[in-house]
Amino acid sequence: MSRLGNLGARLYRGEVGYDFIGKRKIWYGVSILITITAILGLAVSGLNMGIEFKGGAVFTTDTKAKVSVSQAHEDAVEASGHEAIVQELGNGGLRIQITEVDTQKADEIKAQLSEDLGIPEAKINADLVGPSWGEQIANKAWAGLGIFMVLVVVYLAIAFEWRMAVAALIALIHDITITVGVYALVGFEVTPGTVIGLLTILGYSLYDTVVVFDSLKEGTHGITKQTRWTYSEIANRSINGTLVRSINTTVVALLPVAGLLFIGGGVLGAGMLNDISLSLFVGLAAGAYSSIFIATPLVADLKEREPQIKALKKRILAKRAAAAAKGESVEDEGDGRAGDPDGDTEPAGAVVGQRRESGGHGRTPRNRR
Repeated sequence: MSRLGNLGARLYRGEVGYDFIGKRKIWYGVSILITITAILGLAVSGLNMGIEFKGGAVFTTDTKAKVSVSQAHEDAVEASGHEAIVQELGNGGLRIQITEVDTQKADEIKAQLSEDLGIPEAKINADLVGPSWGEQIANKAWAGLGIFMVLVVVYLAIAFEWRMAVAALIALIHDITITVGVYALVGFEVTPGTVIGLLTILGYSLYDTVVVFDSLKEGTHGITKQTRWTYSEIANRSINGTLVRSINTTVVALLPVAGLLFIGGGVLGAGMLNDISLSLFVGLAAGAYSSIFIATPLVADLKEREPQIKALKKRILAKRAAAAAKGESVEDEGDGRAGDPDGDTEPAGAVVGQRRESGGHGRTPRNRR
């Protein structure tokens, strides 16, 4: 078995693990800092909306220009008075995109570009794009996002509970905010492809979160009938048990997206790939982070405010303190499952086999299926 696979098995069995829940305030602080940075970037720089949202003109040539791309960019800016995006096409021609240009201005720019680029005006194709089309796309995207959020909350509240629905919603908002903030900070153009990417990452983010929630739901079944594990401890075991799976799925999803972003958009210069690949790359990474460091710790925080769970934690801590005072190990006092009448029982679905840090190796519980 590979080292990663062996680590995953040990994490699942509870033999090793990281205290995600215990250090949740650190991750909350990191997330708040990143989110504030993203919001500031959005407030200061704003989003670089594409031509589909602002409207404008796209000039394309089917023959190679007599000037370089950088020179064509300078000529386009000078001719239009607006910022321009110039890309070289596969046939050697150019694609010049200029926002906020009307029909009359487009004709003047076309004539000036013909002179500057050394290409006959008839060889330059001009397409006008109205801002209303992009506005319709944006409105439909916001409507789709709102419907998606409502359906997610309703489904999770029914399939799990309302605390998990709230935590998942906060994690999704966290992912979207960071992704949009990165676009503002790096200045990448926002196009309909970006909107599609933003909607796509929500599914990936939710998938990782639901995997952990499902493990947590199983592990906490009948939790109040035992006095061995607190809710936060079982939540932490659920994260560790699915950690390698989350890492594997995220890495596999990120690899092709990274190829589009860094190789296609960066090395090969296919800038049109950046609009969707950046949103997918940042969103997938943020989604994997939020499912581990945000969603489940939030559930644990909300759940441990319940009177029953709060009383359970108090009983468990008192029991451990009494056992420590007698020099005994809590592990030695019972070997049951949730729902057993023997007193010191273990919640169904909880990861077993982990040695306690308070002293003694104890007895390894039976791993029933």
